[in-house]
Amino acid sequence: MECTVLASGSTGNCIYISNGRSALIIDAGLSKKEMLARIEASGGDPGLVDAILLTHEHTDHVRGADALARSLGLPLIGTGGTLTAFRSTRQAIKKPPEQTCCKKGVTFTTGDFEVTPFAVSHDAAEPCGYAVKSDGLLLSIMTDTGIITTEMMEILARSDGIVLESNHCPDMLSTGPYPEYLKRRIRSRTGHLSNTMAAECLRDLHGSLHTVILSHLSEVNNTPARAFASSQEALGLDMSYIDLYVASPDIDCSCLSQTIKI
Repeated sequence: MECTVLASGSTGNCIYISNGRSALIIDAGLSKKEMLARIEASGGDPGLVDAILLTHEHTDHVRGADALARSLGLPLIGTGGTLTAFRSTRQAIKKPPEQTCCKKGVTFTTGDFEVTPFAVSHDAAEPCGYAVKSDGLLLSIMTDTGIITTEMMEILARSDGIVLESNHCPDMLSTGPYPEYLKRRIRSRTGHLSNTMAAECLRDLHGSLHTVILSHLSEVNNTPARAFASSQEALGLDMSYIDLYVASPDIDCSCLSQTIKI
């Protein structure tokens, strides 16, 4: 299984997962044109995609979802709360794409993938992460959550690879330009994981994990170097068998030539 983070951060999020026979898109926070260009630039094939999965309804995760779904003839899949909130912002669309409701904790199949949504803690209607299984490998996506629960840790510990939020550096957020109400939101239990929280998560994980992609970095309150260093220090000697990557907020088509194998 291969994973390409096509966009990551507050301006847009999109992940392409493929096993060579089938593919999924998780979140669609760019324009249709940009997402298609990035899929092709990364060596992906839009024709392999079976569905678009939505983690929640915030604009940076759904901006181009309806246009991309209609263009490729794909269903949008999300929790009931996510799809209801998404539809409420798209009432003017005359021909909305097919929408399929999934339930947290209930596994479903799409293409060659078995997908299990799981609960996360974010200020959205009914947000979720996804555990995606194919060919005996498990990749878990958890990009927007303010806390990490025991259930989340159990899922991550069973995973071969994870895409894990490492949103902000606590010091940069504290001294940065954001107003206090926004800083409180980001730090809250329904906000975003800090570098410290992501690092602690990785330090405590055990099991089959061998690939980590740090994602959803803040352009203002973090840097790829800080996120990497924090998790690298927490992993310690485990770095010898875990491949650690950072999805930079500055991703563009020129740096999408390599996908990450799980």
